[in-house]
Amino acid sequence: MPEVMFDVRWPDGSARSYYSPSLIVEEYFSAGSGYPVSDFLDRSRTCMRIADERVQAKYGFGCAQSRRTLDLITESAARFDPADEVTVESFRR
Repeated sequence: MPEVMFDVRWPDGSARSYYSPSLIVEEYFSAGSGYPVSDFLDRSRTCMRIADERVQAKYGFGCAQSRRTLDLITESAARFDPADEVTVESFRR
């Protein structure tokens, strides 16, 4: 299953890389685009759920790393106003 790292810049200027076990994130985000924190969080929940389901279907067990990614994103998002902008800077395979 192809993996991808996606690089994010949070509203305070901090940068973070996140892991996805699936390329699904490239269907929900565009490199160089900004998203309100609330939208970014919603899209991340959807992506990581789909990624987890894909791992489950292929290997018979879910992906702990996709759940961890969502936990990290949720934790970071809580620091900001829902209307603040998050930028997805790039994808790395």
